[in-house]
Amino acid sequence: MLLVLFLLLFLSIPPLLLSDPAPNLATDPFLSGALNHSYNIDCGGTANFTSTFGRPWLSDRFYSGGSPGMVAEPHRFAQPQERTLRFFPPSSSGKKSCYSVPVLPGRYYIRTFTVYDNYDSKLRSPSYDVSIEGTLVFTYRSPWPEQASKSGAYSDLIAPVVDSIADICFYSIATDPPVIASLELAPVHPLAYDAATTGSDMILVNYGRLTCGSNLFGPGFTNDTDQFARVWQSDADFRSSNIKVKALSAGGHQIMGSNQQPNFFPTRLYETAVTTVNPEDILEYQMPVDTRLSYMVWFHFAEIDVGVTSAGQRVFDIVLGGNNVTRIDIFKEVGGFTAFKWFYIMENLTDPILKVQLVPVVGQPILCGLENYAMAPLDMATVPAQVAAMRALKESLKVPARMGWNGDPCAPSTWDAWEGVTCQRNPKGPGLVVTHLELASQGLKGFVSDQIGFLTDLVSLNLSYNSLGHNLPWGLGQATLVTLDLSSNKFTGDIPDSLGSNNLQTALLNNNELEGQVPEKLYSIGVHGGIIDLSGNKGLCGVPTLPACPMFWDKKGLNTTGKIALAASFAFVLFAAALVGFVIYVKRRENDYDFDFPQDFSYFSSAIAAKRNRYHRAKSFMQLEMETQTSNGLHNNGTAL
Repeated sequence: MLLVLFLLLFLSIPPLLLSDPAPNLATDPFLSGALNHSYNIDCGGTANFTSTFGRPWLSDRFYSGGSPGMVAEPHRFAQPQERTLRFFPPSSSGKKSCYSVPVLPGRYYIRTFTVYDNYDSKLRSPSYDVSIEGTLVFTYRSPWPEQASKSGAYSDLIAPVVDSIADICFYSIATDPPVIASLELAPVHPLAYDAATTGSDMILVNYGRLTCGSNLFGPGFTNDTDQFARVWQSDADFRSSNIKVKALSAGGHQIMGSNQQPNFFPTRLYETAVTTVNPEDILEYQMPVDTRLSYMVWFHFAEIDVGVTSAGQRVFDIVLGGNNVTRIDIFKEVGGFTAFKWFYIMENLTDPILKVQLVPVVGQPILCGLENYAMAPLDMATVPAQVAAMRALKESLKVPARMGWNGDPCAPSTWDAWEGVTCQRNPKGPGLVVTHLELASQGLKGFVSDQIGFLTDLVSLNLSYNSLGHNLPWGLGQATLVTLDLSSNKFTGDIPDSLGSNNLQTALLNNNELEGQVPEKLYSIGVHGGIIDLSGNKGLCGVPTLPACPMFWDKKGLNTTGKIALAASFAFVLFAAALVGFVIYVKRRENDYDFDFPQDFSYFSSAIAAKRNRYHRAKSFMQLEMETQTSNGLHNNGTAL
């Protein structure tokens, strides 16, 4: 999908310095700032400031890279945020650069101001694309129309943000640097513009938001308010010039039914209108369209002519692209001085100019405002878990800015994915998935995050010839992995057992600092006809062509044999200790007569004395017996006389 930017909205807006009261904080979401996640970012600006209309602008932030710049003739630009810019040279910022703005999930009105004005003195406006939330929305092609190039162009849309980051990304065509001067975001009611029917996964790109019978108005350009921060431009540039019209005004009458949710169309829109001078004339507008898209066309009416007091006095048909789609009688629908809104969706267009005609039936047609939105369905985005994994890898691998790893890794599908990344449709559900990472010789110096395990569709991983270190993560070893090349890095530690899926056919881990036992499942790749290279890792062991691992040790410490040996040794020690204790116990029982403890010390002394007396009596008895034997005729040598 390609949307030609310079057919959108207004090409340049002159400064309108009015003296009306300052806007109300409660009605201009930009003014409440971070309270509702609204931002006005001065791209390339270095300081915060408050504009003439009381709107706070932030210095440049949330960008992925690039450099600040200044238009060649700043005196021609009334607004400070229109004079500065940020450009993204692909040589240093990569092909894809982004503003990633933190917001709450929801729908947002997003407006950009883009200008060239020969800021780089090359006299050549750049070619590039712009995406919102991974969906291509604007296309810039050199050369730009002169007015847009010199004075700039505003573009806006309403887009859903499904996570907590709004990604506004730029893709360089050839070597041209994308450029942006200001970026604004404001929240929009989730049901605005019939989102309940059309779906919230739709981007509405503004192809014309017109106020009839009035000059341009809206936050940032006048002191008028709009709850969604929309800017309404004069219809004069889109209205058929060969039809005479006259402007009508409510003349101070109060307009009922305006500024109501979910669309919050401003009261100012219904206070003016145009009608034809000649009763038979058709009120006609010509709106640019892209025939590949459908369009949502909104009509705004209010019967503000005091001469119309009843139904049937003003009746007209709406004809879109030559088809009569409805008949309108404002007074019959809502009465006088009351806002009335109606929309129609156009499909299958064949003409790049959509003719919008109000054909009179009774009286002359009347119109207060007109909106024309291209309906761009959200492009397929990368599966959220894999987006988070890729962002974690960007940090852990220290991917250089020149590779442009910004925004969604795979979207828009019409752009190339991140450099070195290949994606495909998710085979298990909606979205896109990462299948290949080819990052050899990119000067990477970090480590592989364990979040790589969430890349569950990874087929090939090549990180060779970098300076990556630390241990290999356990998440590495997806069932889908066919080719793995981690050679010529500085990886340390063990090879995880998870590395060795049934589909893995090539595993190059050579020239690292790995150690420990090689998992048998990994080594079996070579046995079954695959390719495996483990050379250049002095600490690896346990498979043929490598040293044997220590008998009792493997990469996790003690192996099974070591654990059995340790258990047996411990049991033997316990048995020996028990045996020694038993022997000591038996010996003590043989040489002692009484193991009872005495009741007190005196008793203990008496017991010892008694034992001593028994010993002496036994000894005297033995001596007496020997003397008796001698006197009966035995000599000392024991022979008889």
